[in-house]
Amino acid sequence: MAELSDLDRRLLAALREDGRAPVAELARRLGVTRATVTSHLDRLVAEDVVVGFTVRVRDEAAAGGVRAVSLIEVEGRSTDDVIRRLRGFPEIESMHSTNGAWDLVAETRTADLVGFDRLLNRIRAVPGVINSQTSLLLTSVLR
Repeated sequence: MAELSDLDRRLLAALREDGRAPVAELARRLGVTRATVTSHLDRLVAEDVVVGFTVRVRDEAAAGGVRAVSLIEVEGRSTDDVIRRLRGFPEIESMHSTNGAWDLVAETRTADLVGFDRLLNRIRAVPGVINSQTSLLLTSVLR
């Protein structure tokens, strides 16, 4: 992984705030030339620091879904197998390893509570999953 300069960090922060900002606007905000922004962004993409661009949708626009965070405890050394199985669940939008009592954190989205209940049962049925705790996400107050 490439070592990030202060400018790289500021550029990434600006892109997180507005990923559609034109290079000229980014250059103005960062106090550098457009060529500097372009070269830094090209390098960040080439070195897989930036792995893609996406769209963020306002929660109200994607209304009707049930979002949740599941904390998952895994038995022994079966984490890799559990991750492989959970990666195939389309309802899991992201998953992270963590420390402490829980081994994995999964961010999920289902169409409704019936789908949510089915998802929880499927997660708990994965060999190696020994415990889980899930909280519904209500209103996003910071992203």
